[in-house]
Amino acid sequence: CLLAVSLLHAQDDKPTPTDWPHLDLQEDGYPGMSTYKAYRELLEGKASQTVIVAIIDSGVDAEHEDLADVMWVNEDEIPGNGIDDDKNGYIDDIHGWNFIGGPNGESVNSENLEIIRLYRQMKDRFDGVDVSKLSKSARRDYEQYKEFEEIIENKRNDLQPNVMLYTRTLDMMDALIEKIGKEPENIKLADIQKFEDAKGDIGKAAQFMSGIMAKGEEFASVYEQVQGAANYFNDSYNYNWNPDFDAREIVGDDPSDLNDRNYGNNDVEGPDALHGTHVAGIVGAIRGNDVGMDGVAGNVRIMSVRAVPNGDERDKDVANAIRYAVDNGATVINMSFGKGYSPYKDAVDDAVRYALSKDVVLVHAAGNDGKENQFDNNYPNDKFERRGLFRPKYAENWIEVGAMTPHNDETLTASFSNWSADKVDIFAPGTEIYATVPDDGYQNLQGTSMAAPMVAGLAATLRSYFPDLTAGQVKQIIMDSSVRPEQLVRVPGGEDGEKELLSELSVTGGVANTYRAIQMATNTQGRKKKAPSRDTSLIPRA
Repeated sequence: CLLAVSLLHAQDDKPTPTDWPHLDLQEDGYPGMSTYKAYRELLEGKASQTVIVAIIDSGVDAEHEDLADVMWVNEDEIPGNGIDDDKNGYIDDIHGWNFIGGPNGESVNSENLEIIRLYRQMKDRFDGVDVSKLSKSARRDYEQYKEFEEIIENKRNDLQPNVMLYTRTLDMMDALIEKIGKEPENIKLADIQKFEDAKGDIGKAAQFMSGIMAKGEEFASVYEQVQGAANYFNDSYNYNWNPDFDAREIVGDDPSDLNDRNYGNNDVEGPDALHGTHVAGIVGAIRGNDVGMDGVAGNVRIMSVRAVPNGDERDKDVANAIRYAVDNGATVINMSFGKGYSPYKDAVDDAVRYALSKDVVLVHAAGNDGKENQFDNNYPNDKFERRGLFRPKYAENWIEVGAMTPHNDETLTASFSNWSADKVDIFAPGTEIYATVPDDGYQNLQGTSMAAPMVAGLAATLRSYFPDLTAGQVKQIIMDSSVRPEQLVRVPGGEDGEKELLSELSVTGGVANTYRAIQMATNTQGRKKKAPSRDTSLIPRA
């Protein structure tokens, strides 16, 4: 969750175009992916094959005006009859599946972070134990337990003042809104100034907002940011970092039983589909319909696989989500999530191997901590923890994506983006990204979560127009065709003024580019053997 937006900055004189990720640097002045140019000059009138893209995320609004017609439909399932018609183990899975739902139709929303779940297991083992009687191995585990305990205590102590601050600020703003008697989007500076001399919370809120709005901010925008911050800190304190909270009883399974795959429900939207709907729109919102915005890919079906709560996803759910997507025809999977610990990484690795064996492209967001990714601080990742004699060390179908901005200067790299010269493959647009949100809405969001579906959309486009390309070829083309900026760029999370070439922050040293990728794919001989799929029709697309 990115909340580091100043409430006191003036609005830009020249706002960034909402479609900047599709623009071309030379023609339009923005370092986008040249997607418009690719469709206009290279793909116009060419035949394409429908590609299924799985969005493993928080859920997708399948009825959104810009997504409804491109949602994947399981044609072997009869909607609403309560029967597993296609015998795949999932009843009424029309648009996908919800692995964090329960048998009674409820769904998990807020969840713990993985560190909390690990701590809770350790507490059951070590609470009240005589440390002097522990074995050497158990003593190491005990020290880890005490380290987790200290981290959690410090984090909760840090969160509590912000919970109080933003909750209090939101209450004050709500009181002012009620006094003015208008909706937030209709409140102007003149409305605020009438109450600057009022007593109590209303006067304090009016004085606070007058100073901010005088600098060019809209009341509704500030209110939305304060509301978002209040929700974020409340959720973090009460759910994410709370050892006394456990949401898994909603699902009703044993999360440590990794052989269990038949649980959940068919609610692919869930209680909060903002993130997943935004990601889905970036990949495949209907192109050229003059509604909302255009996705990167023009001939896709979006499969929603819900496995990501407001908190850390569980390894079991991620592994089952990947398998479900593969088994039901997805050839590209977007994974805009991540965490710092992975107690059942082997299960996820096995699912990634399964996707690799079925020639499926996996696209993963690098993370938003402004840090250098390592294999022990960012999960899931493409390194297999345990390998057999002939198994690969890395997943060759995996693309790790960092986030960039619309500024072709030293601030090209997003300040929050994770990076690594050998673990983050490529950068893509990830700030000021305008895309679909639930209830037919559209919104600007930012994060590597937004950069990954840019690349997933590009991968889907390549698989659509060049169906003989293997997953490995698709990855290689995306990487080899990337645009390498020549200027030094900031190191996200680094010291002030620290700069490097993008080649020091990613494998390719480049940013994804649709136009160049299509050019390269045109001259690449595909190696995949043709096989029938759910939809083998060739459909002309503009």
